[in-house]
Amino acid sequence: MQEAARAPHALQRPLAKVLGDIRAQRRARRRGPLPPGPTAISPARDRRFVRDPVSLLLAAYERYGPIFTVRFFHGLGVVMLGPEAQHFLLVSDAEKFRWREGMYRELIPLLGDGLITTDGDYHERSRRLMMPVFHSDRLGRSVGVMVEEVDRALAGWRGRETVEIHAWSREVGMRIAMRALLGLDADALRARQLAHEFERGLSFYGKDLALWLLRGPGTPYATLRSSRGHLAELLLAEIRRRRSATAPGDDILSLMIAAQDEDGWRFSDRQLLDHSLTLLFAGHDTTSTTVALLLYELARHPGWGERVLAELDRELGPHAREVEQRLLRPLPLLEQVLDETLRLYPPVPAGQRRSIAEFDFGGYRVPAGMHVQYFPWASHRLAEVFPDPHGFHPERMSSEEKAKLPRGAYVPFGGGRRICLGKRFGYLEAKVIAARVLQSFVPEADQRAQPELRWAATLRPRNALQLRLSPR
Repeated sequence: MQEAARAPHALQRPLAKVLGDIRAQRRARRRGPLPPGPTAISPARDRRFVRDPVSLLLAAYERYGPIFTVRFFHGLGVVMLGPEAQHFLLVSDAEKFRWREGMYRELIPLLGDGLITTDGDYHERSRRLMMPVFHSDRLGRSVGVMVEEVDRALAGWRGRETVEIHAWSREVGMRIAMRALLGLDADALRARQLAHEFERGLSFYGKDLALWLLRGPGTPYATLRSSRGHLAELLLAEIRRRRSATAPGDDILSLMIAAQDEDGWRFSDRQLLDHSLTLLFAGHDTTSTTVALLLYELARHPGWGERVLAELDRELGPHAREVEQRLLRPLPLLEQVLDETLRLYPPVPAGQRRSIAEFDFGGYRVPAGMHVQYFPWASHRLAEVFPDPHGFHPERMSSEEKAKLPRGAYVPFGGGRRICLGKRFGYLEAKVIAARVLQSFVPEADQRAQPELRWAATLRPRNALQLRLSPR
């Protein structure tokens, strides 16, 4: 089987990485002045960035405009906010930037060389090979799995009770991923081991940044590497078993194993491992947070909850087969709520690139070699684009209103040639889970409460999202 050239490994020595970043920044600054901004070392700014990055970034936007330079911790980088900036980075001038040399290299020890962490020909070829796997016809086959798993999880809810909705949605999402993405029995030992090791490895990215630098036995990094080793052992054994199976499955992993391009090129076992872990990260981790926050916002806005429930009762039939078919159809009000949730809480709140060519934007010239970041979490909250930007207003996400948005304004899944390949799967999963919960239970929450969020590799609740659920 023809093997694609593997993308180069990232630096995994933390001090070398820090020193390399500093040297690259110095070289870039010597090529010319950078956009204005707060560039002095500031522990207070660093602490604020960890606790409340959105308000910090919006304040900088008000002062400096859509492009500014800022120092967070040791790193000096350029930040670009707003519709025009996001379209520039993601679409019109995307060839001037690389992903792997930005913050995504931090994911390589867990995910390997998947679509998130690679660039160039290998990325493009892998993406072309995987695109048919996520065609809408294929995704329709996953709806039954989604409905079964949500209904199974709801069966344990009896009477009025309080649920930590994020933990619940993560468990449901993981079971769906095991079945629909990897083709495993979610109750089997191998699936439970995979789920455990993935969550264990992913927990590294929720640690304080200072702990990322530690090396040696017992450190968070050692746990991360251990989990990656166990994940590789479990998944490679499953991939080899699946290759020898007489009857191919219709899950995402089986379809990737069978895929080949016009030149006869297919994924190797190691490449399938990396792509599978990337899909597990991009699908399960992000979708579970979106579902939890959607239900939380509807609990805090019961008027919208009633409107969505009326739509679900009207559009979805009572029988399982009919429900599965109808969930694939448009549900405009539920989708407006989902889109507004993704605006307020984009699952990947920031993206970082490294410029590989100098570029001009907003009246400034930025040299090659600079870290360049965009933050949908902040750009989605610009008042000139989204009036009352911190408020929950799903009506702004109707098809008519979305058509009025400037290009680049709304990018919860990224954009351009690197737009999230699994966005349809994740969107459908969030829609199915929310619909099944709302048809059976009425969520309630403290109207004064606000979700506290933290940004690790993805956006996650910092505090428990407690919902009171009453049977309808």
